[in-house]
Amino acid sequence: MERIKKYLPIFSLLLVPLLFFNSCKDFFEPDQELNITEGKLFDDWYEYRSVAMGMYGLQQQLVEQLLILGELRGDLLTITENADAEMVEIYNFNPSRENKYASPTNFFKLISATNNFIKVLQHERPEVMDPKSPVTNYDRLYGEALCMRAWAYFNAVRIYGKVPFIHESLTSITEIEDYLNSSGTYIDSVAIVYSKDGFYNDTIYNKPIELEKQYFDQHLVIDYFTSELERKVKAVGVNHYINNNDISWEVTIWNTHAMNALMGHMYLTDGDLAKAAHYFEKIVYLSSDNYRYQLDQSFSNWSWRNIFSGIDSREHIYTLWFNKTYFQQNDFQMFFEPRNPHRYMLKPTRQAILNWETIWDNYSMSINNSQPWRTRITFKGMPGDFWRGYGLSYSYLRDGEPISEMMIRGMLYLKSENDLRTASLITEGADTVVWKYSWNKEVYDMDPNYIVYRAAGIHLLLAEVYTYWAFDRNGIILTFTSNAVNIVNNGANYSAAGNREQLGVRGRVGFGGATDGIRVGNINYVHDPFTNEVVDYIDLTGNFLGLQELLEEKVMEEKARELAFEGERFYDLMRVAKRRNDPAFLAERVSAKYPSGQREQIYNLLMDERNWYINYFDE
Repeated sequence: MERIKKYLPIFSLLLVPLLFFNSCKDFFEPDQELNITEGKLFDDWYEYRSVAMGMYGLQQQLVEQLLILGELRGDLLTITENADAEMVEIYNFNPSRENKYASPTNFFKLISATNNFIKVLQHERPEVMDPKSPVTNYDRLYGEALCMRAWAYFNAVRIYGKVPFIHESLTSITEIEDYLNSSGTYIDSVAIVYSKDGFYNDTIYNKPIELEKQYFDQHLVIDYFTSELERKVKAVGVNHYINNNDISWEVTIWNTHAMNALMGHMYLTDGDLAKAAHYFEKIVYLSSDNYRYQLDQSFSNWSWRNIFSGIDSREHIYTLWFNKTYFQQNDFQMFFEPRNPHRYMLKPTRQAILNWETIWDNYSMSINNSQPWRTRITFKGMPGDFWRGYGLSYSYLRDGEPISEMMIRGMLYLKSENDLRTASLITEGADTVVWKYSWNKEVYDMDPNYIVYRAAGIHLLLAEVYTYWAFDRNGIILTFTSNAVNIVNNGANYSAAGNREQLGVRGRVGFGGATDGIRVGNINYVHDPFTNEVVDYIDLTGNFLGLQELLEEKVMEEKARELAFEGERFYDLMRVAKRRNDPAFLAERVSAKYPSGQREQIYNLLMDERNWYINYFDE
C-alpha cells in the first residue's frame, strides 16, 4: 500500500517519534518539530498534513485500550491464566489509577494535539471559520481535527462517565495536567482567541484568563460536540487519491461518512432516535455506482472475511490503518494468539462461540400458531455460521494450528445428534482463540487494522433505531419495526430506493431466509441450541413493547456475530440497559462468563450503573 510514501520524505522524522515512543512527552516539548507554536507557524501545505498524520498516530495509540475496555468488560471476551495484572483488573471491574488501559492520558494527548492544530488553523487559515468562503483542503483538515476531538471526548465519556472539558487554549499535555491538578481555577497566561475576520484583525485578546474546571457528563459531551460539528464543519477529509492513486486513503482519515456515523452514534447513545436515524440513513441509503455501504454480494459468504484482510471503501467507513513495513504495529496478536512469541492473554467466552455454533441454516418448520405447542421442525438444517464464525472470528488451535473446518462441522453434527461425548473429543486439548486479528497474518506481522466504523455496523445501529422509533403521520402513529427486521434479514427495506442489490446483514452470509432469518411476531418459537428442535414458545399477542424488546435482543445477538471483538460490545449492552432502565440486562449477560464462585458478586456489582464506568475523576 502506497499510503505514506508520498509524504514520507517530508515528515518521517516528525511522525516516527510520535507513533512509536511509549510516551508522547517529546511531542509536546518546545524544541520538537511537531510542537505547533506561534513562533513556528506553518507556511507549507505538507507541514500541515504531516502534523495531521501525527494526530492519527495518537489515535493509533488508543486502539488497544479501546478494544480491551469495549470487549473485556462485555460478554464476549474473557481472560486466560496468562492475562497480565492490568487486564485482570479490567476484567474484575476494579482498575487502579495506574492501570494503562484505564488511564485517560492518551485521550488527553489527542485532545491537546487537536486543540493545538485547531488553533493554528484558526490563526493561519481563518477562512476555515467562515461558512461563506470556498471550501479548501484547509477546511477539510479542520473538519478532520474537529471530528477527531469529538470522537476522543465521546469515547472518553463512555468509559469514565464524566470527563473534564479541556478548553481550546490548553494546547499541550503539560497545560492539561496543570489544569487537572489545579484546585478549581486555572490561569492560562497565553490564551489567544481569533475572530472570523482574521485577515484584518485576528487577535481579539492575548492575556491571562481564568478557567474554571468543568466536568461534562455523557449528555453534555454529546450535546456540545454534535452542535460543534453541525455548526463548524464545512468539509471533512482531504482527498489524497488524486495524488497517490490509493482510494483506501479516503477511509483511513476522517471523512464525511465517518462524521455521519459518529453523529448518528452520539445521538443514538443520547436517546435521540430521530436525529440518529437522519445521520445513519445518509450512509445506509447512500446512492453510489458501486453499491457503497450496501450489503450486497461484495462481502457475501466466504468473501465476508475480506473485510479484515484489507481496506475496502464499499464496507469500511473509518479504519485506523497499521502496517509493519512502516513500523506501525499493535499488540492484538500478542493478546489473542497462543503461538510463540505471543502470550494468549484473552480468549472468546463460551457464549461468544455459541452465538456462531448454534445458528441454523436452511431449516424448515411445520408451524401451527393457533396451537403453537404442535409446531415442530420438519428439517433441522445445518448448524454453524462458517462464513463469519469459525476460521475468521474465532478458531480452535491445537499445538498452534487450527483444527480443520470439516472437523468442526462434524463436531456440530454430533452435538445435533446428542452425541456430546464424541463431539468433545474433536476439540479436546485445543485453545479457543479470537482469530479476527490473526486471519491472513503471519505470526510476526502484528499490524491488523482497527475498524472504527463499517457498513454492517451502521446498518445494525439503524435497525436498533427502527426497533423503537415511532412517529406521527397525519394523526397515525407509525413504527419501523418491520424495517429493522428487513435490515437484518434480507435488505427488503430498500425496495423503495430503486434498484439496489441488497441482501441484509444475515442474508449476505446465508441466514436471511423464510425460516432462518430472525422472526418476531405474536408467537415466537424457542429452539434447542444444539438440535434445533422447538422446545417452547413466547406469546407476545397484544404486547408491542415485549415485541420491541425481543427484536432488540435479536439485533444485539446479530451484532455479537457480525461485530464481535471490534470494540463496541460493552457499550451496546450499556445502551440497551439504559434504554430499558434495567441494569439486569447488562449484569446478567456479563456476569454469566465468570466462574460460579464469582458470578453473583459481579452481577451485584453491575446492578449499580455507577460501576459501569471507570470512576477516574471522582473527587
